[in-house]
Amino acid sequence: MQTLPKERRFETLSYLPPLSDAQITRQIQYILTQGYFPAIEFNETSDPTELYWTMWKLPLFNARTPEEVLSEVRACRSDYSNCYIRVVGFDNVKQCQILSFIVHKPR
Repeated sequence: MQTLPKERRFETLSYLPPLSDAQITRQIQYILTQGYFPAIEFNETSDPTELYWTMWKLPLFNARTPEEVLSEVRACRSDYSNCYIRVVGFDNVKQCQILSFIVHKPR
């Protein structure tokens, strides 16, 4: 039986290779299609016990295209390249975070 190599896993989609910008765009499109509000968060660690991440600006309530969100992800990457960055989908009806996935890991 083969097992996965022992390494740290993070959030949803962490068992996949790092996502390209095109793949991130498709995930963001899903968030927007479902009617969720995208937000970008960053933190120096990704420990499961770390519940509070710093939000990059405000949630993107007016975002209509994935490119708008991806440009904010790129801006966050350039300012906080030493941090983990994730995209969050927030459901305003249920008042909770529906999904999140890592879009940048520090080297």
